[in-house]
Amino acid sequence: MRRSKKKYTVAVSLSGVFGLLGIHHFYLGRWFHGLIDLSMTISGYYLAFLREDTILIGFLILGVDIIHTFVVTILLLVGNYKDGDGDYITYPGQILKQN
Repeated sequence: MRRSKKKYTVAVSLSGVFGLLGIHHFYLGRWFHGLIDLSMTISGYYLAFLREDTILIGFLILGVDIIHTFVVTILLLVGNYKDGDGDYITYPGQILKQN
């Protein structure tokens, strides 16, 4: 197990503030994951607020995105999330187990 070069505080802050947009995934080098997050937010917003016939679907998409962001933020907080290179984003003082 390797420690990521990405900063823990930056990753957690980005996830907490811009989590629905997936900005933290772009920072961590998980581009595909970031694009999925961003597209879910945009499509959910469009379907929920800009169209009258798809409100329920839009809120469903936004709900899934909110739950996903919450889970990823918790994983980041406890030091159990990997960056795009497969390295762990660790909190200060976290000890990594060697395989």
